[in-house]
Amino acid sequence: MTTTQTVGSGQYTYDVDFHWAKVPEGWNMPAAAVYGDSKDRVYCFNRDPNHPVMIFDRDGNFLSAWGEGLFLFPHAIILDKEDNVWLVERNDCQIMKFTPDGQLLMTIGLKGFRSNTGADNTDFSSNGWRQVTHGGDPFNLPAGIAINDAGEIFIADGYANARVHKFEANGRYVESWGGPGDGPGQFNLPHGAWIDRKGRLLIADRENDRVQVFSQSGEYISTWPSKLIGPAVMYIDNDDIAYVAEHNGGLVSVLSSDGEILAQWGSEVHRSCHGIWADSHKDLYVVEPYEGSQGRTVVKFTRKG
Repeated sequence: MTTTQTVGSGQYTYDVDFHWAKVPEGWNMPAAAVYGDSKDRVYCFNRDPNHPVMIFDRDGNFLSAWGEGLFLFPHAIILDKEDNVWLVERNDCQIMKFTPDGQLLMTIGLKGFRSNTGADNTDFSSNGWRQVTHGGDPFNLPAGIAINDAGEIFIADGYANARVHKFEANGRYVESWGGPGDGPGQFNLPHGAWIDRKGRLLIADRENDRVQVFSQSGEYISTWPSKLIGPAVMYIDNDDIAYVAEHNGGLVSVLSSDGEILAQWGSEVHRSCHGIWADSHKDLYVVEPYEGSQGRTVVKFTRKG
């Protein structure tokens, strides 16, 4: 069976490598999220309890792993400008900051505490967002994270909440906004977050099929004009090109920073795509399943255009 193909269009055309990650023999890597550091090393946050953070070079060669026993349900990852690794542990409701080699620096959130949102706090499924009657305090199954240049932290708290929370760089709570619904500034599973070069905070409002744009103090600015199918997470490169993994559609979309689609590919085969990152060469790394795979892995898309 052929395992490589070409996708995209125009200057956003890519060769696909479904078997990019050379995972050590006997190990599993049920991928949840992906991001990279300043040296183009690729970090996969995954749900194998023995090796939840795996690190690879651009060619997919395994470098190292850490985090054994630290996480209940790995969900999201981002690296800051100093290459610190920030991880969203969904079911324990914690945000954790590590050095690149896995030394814990800071934790936000009381382990296991779930705020009052009207949802059933004994339910850890992915459908708790349907039960939310009102926005609650941090956290109730948080999903995504963004960090600004000052080190302030923004959390998309979505699986059993409908809010965005802001924290100072030292982890001190600042404010929250949002509530359940489909109006401007409301959310149905806020899942991913990003801060663009204009300082705008973008939230992937997954079950409303949209990306909403806010100021960093929570004022609603706009909604991207392109309808997306369950956007999970986004990455914007230094040319202001946005890459979005559309969880419910199994799609990868390339857009302008104002949300106009430039290229798109994928199908239901890749449904549940959950993470995306672009390296300095503009190659993409996407967390998704593929035909014949056992769950999600990291697929590399090498840019041709």
